[in-house]
Order: sequence, then structure tokens, then C-alpha cells
Amino acid sequence: MTAAVLAAVLGTALAGCSDTGGKRAEERAAREAAAGGRAAVNTPKWTFAMVTHSGDGDTFWDIVQSGAKQAAVKDNIKFLYAHNEEGKEQAQLVQSYLDQKVDGLIVTLAKPDAMKSVMKKAQKAGIPVITVNSGSEVSKAFGALTHVGQDETIAGEAVGDELDKRSRKKALCVIHEQGNVGLEQRCDGAAKTFDGKMEKIYVEGTNMPDVQSSIEAKLQSDKGIDTVLTLGAPFADTAAKAADQAGSKAEIDTFDLNAKVAAALQDGTLGFSVDQQPYLQGYEAVDLLWLNRYNADVLGGGKPVLTGPQIITKDDAAELASYTKRGTR
Repeated sequence: MTAAVLAAVLGTALAGCSDTGGKRAEERAAREAAAGGRAAVNTPKWTFAMVTHSGDGDTFWDIVQSGAKQAAVKDNIKFLYAHNEEGKEQAQLVQSYLDQKVDGLIVTLAKPDAMKSVMKKAQKAGIPVITVNSGSEVSKAFGALTHVGQDETIAGEAVGDELDKRSRKKALCVIHEQGNVGLEQRCDGAAKTFDGKMEKIYVEGTNMPDVQSSIEAKLQSDKGIDTVLTLGAPFADTAAKAADQAGSKAEIDTFDLNAKVAAALQDGTLGFSVDQQPYLQGYEAVDLLWLNRYNADVLGGGKPVLTGPQIITKDDAAELASYTKRGTR
């Protein structure tokens, strides 16, 4: 075959590739670049910082960070992360990044009153902000481009509907962080649609022995409780231990998903979980900031971008188990 003929054949083959094929090739190139630690774009090395209300050792936020870091590699972003469960300290961390003149901010608004002032400072400084996970109802008013996460009230309502399907009559909603408006919204949303009785209990989420003893004592004193609802994956296993120690037959259900929750769903230790896809929250927040800096894009016209809720049961857990083990679900 002559060089001219070969060139013609190759040209025809390339021209015949579908748009889908081209897109897949681009996506494959992006994945390969990310896997090799190389950016898939040639935009400037912008710096984005994320500040959350996470306490120490909360594995949920490890998954959020995993998504954010993966997007940061792809988008040629220097990614910074800090956290503090106290609203005042969280605001101070945001201020420190404002002082560093970062190119974009990602924040949570679990305690919005403490964050309002520093959010306005970011807006005045012209630093784009995306809120994630908590604070969808005040995100726009605080000057954020958009919010990425689940609507906590809607998520709670989905729980109430699921409890009704399971013929539950009395549920205990375990709030592991006082003052967190998102956790209150979850319990209140569940109570709204649940035909049974919903009761709240407040525990110190950073002290697991306290969490277990508090739930155990409540189950021992009230045998009518047939469901314990925890609001974070790390607390589900503790609630199951408390029920076992109390001799309670209460079903344990939880918000969020990780490898341990997926395994517990499969073996019947847990009834269901509510997944809000934390990996997606981190990934999309970084990606949307990059798109705004690069192309002035604002996804959804500024309205919240929902990543949940999705009710996960035993039937779903096996399919998701491999993703939870690698830390992306």
C-alpha cells in the first residue's frame, strides 16, 4: 500500500468516527492523564480551597476530598483543604484562605450564621464560592455561585416514606452535632412524612462510647422504639452495637454510605442507607469552579445541583460494594 493510499484510508477511518467515539476518546485521555497525575487541560494553575464543618476522623469527608482531589488533578488545580466543626473556627479558616487570595472557595454552611460575614467578604473580593453538602437554602443569599449536595429536608422526607413502607411505628433520630441545621432538617423531614412517632436524641459525635451508651440507655428505657436512624455512616455500626447490648430488635438505618455500611446492608445488620454521593459533591464543586473561572459557566442557573437522596437497600449494596472499597461511594 502506498503512502498516499494509506493516508487516504486513515483519513476516511478518522472521518468516519462518530461523535460518541470521539467523546469516549477524550474521556479516556482525561482518565489516563488523571491516573498519571497530569492535568487534562492547559489552563493556569489556579488554587481552590475547601473548608468544611467536619470533625476529626469523619470518613465521609475523606470521600468528598477524594472526589475533589481527582477533579483538581484533571483541571490543573492546586487543592487545599481545612476543617473545623465549630462555626467560628470554620469562618476563621475561610478568612485565612481569603488572605491568601485563593482563586476559588468551596465551603459548607452547616452553621450559616457563623459563616455569613466571611461569605460576604469573599463576594466583595471577587472570589467565586460554591457551597457543598450543607446550606442549600441560604447559599444563594450568601453570594455563592451554586450549591452541590442533597436537599436535607427532601432527604428526610424520603426516609419517612421508607419507614412507612417498612411498617415502622416509632423511630429514634440520633443527632450527633448540636447546632448543625442540616441534621435537624433530616430529622424534621423524616418526621413530616413518617406516619409513626419520631423522637430526637442528641449525642456527642466525637465520643463514640458516649454515642453508644446514650442510644443503649434510650433503647432500654423505651421498648417501643423499633427504628434507630443515624445521620452519618460512622454512627450506624455504633447504633447496631447499642441495640445488641440493649437486647433491642430495633432496625438500624442510616444516612450516608461507606464500605462498612455496604457490608452491613448485605448481611442484614442495617435496613437501609441514604446516599448523597459525597465523591460527586467534591468532584463537581471543583469542576464547577474551574468551569466558572475558565468559561464563566454557572450550572443550573444558580439553583442547587442535587446529588441525592438515593435509598440504598440490601439489593443495591452488592453492586456498590466495590466502589465503597475504593473510596468513591
